[in-house]
Amino acid sequence: MPSSISNSRHPAFTYAKILFAICASLTISFELLSDDLLKHHSETYARVSQQYADALRVRHAKPREPMSVLMVGNSLLLYGVDVDRLQKLTSSQLSIHPIFLEATGYYDWLYALRRLFRDGSRPQVVVLGVGVNAFLSNAVRQDYAPLMLFDLQDAYDVASELKFDRTATGNLLLDHSSAFWDTRSVFRMQVLRHIVPHCQQLFLLLKPQPPVPPAPEFHAIANPRLQRLRRLCAAYGAKLIILVPPTPSSEDAVRRMTLASQREGVESLVPVDPAVLSTYYYQPDEIHLTPEGAEIFTVALATYLPRQLLRPVASPD
Repeated sequence: MPSSISNSRHPAFTYAKILFAICASLTISFELLSDDLLKHHSETYARVSQQYADALRVRHAKPREPMSVLMVGNSLLLYGVDVDRLQKLTSSQLSIHPIFLEATGYYDWLYALRRLFRDGSRPQVVVLGVGVNAFLSNAVRQDYAPLMLFDLQDAYDVASELKFDRTATGNLLLDHSSAFWDTRSVFRMQVLRHIVPHCQQLFLLLKPQPPVPPAPEFHAIANPRLQRLRRLCAAYGAKLIILVPPTPSSEDAVRRMTLASQREGVESLVPVDPAVLSTYYYQPDEIHLTPEGAEIFTVALATYLPRQLLRPVASPD
């Protein structure tokens, strides 16, 4: 009888081994293919990889050298700042090193800056520009950021801080470790773009920008975050500046962000008053600047950023 049971199980074990081998082969194939597509066909990966590598080499300027500035942010800066023109206009005073990744916010850059500092980046100034809503958001970007900006411990720490459940934590750890898992949503979006016209605009309609919270809630969220960023940068000898790019009808949000920054001893920079830009200077999504709007913002940033860095600021209490 035991021999009969053993014989009956033998084919099942064989089939299970075959199935496991097939699944393992497919997993490895998908991972290799995703890694190849990511590294050779993704403009975002190529841009951020190059910018990140450049940021790691940033050091404090020697006497009479331009001040080193690490500028990080999301699509508001990607579309709003002409980096080549900004560098040309400020080259005698500043050496600007950008890292721009779309759909990022406070937590993405908090942990990205932690890793950059740990790995040796030493800018004299960190300029963070993500917009007010992204600064207040309790989220991280699920693709690219875990893979390119975090290490494994960062991914675990941010999942713990944001109180992710086990599934969300596992996904974030896989996003960091696997090119296939990290880019699955990117590939899905590429397919949708070819199937559904103007799908990005549709998603924006389905997920509009949230309203700015009332003043007490705003400061309860923003103030500790500003303080935490300031302390992080100061621990590595860097000065923090919060750059507030213009978005339509954001005058009140800009005012609250500048007030919160002042309370925490953090400098804020508003190169362009949102009230002066008409809808002509925004893309159809009514969030990002057009090339004409970017020209205005870039020139204003090139004018006011060097002035602000040369102006002495009193230390916070």
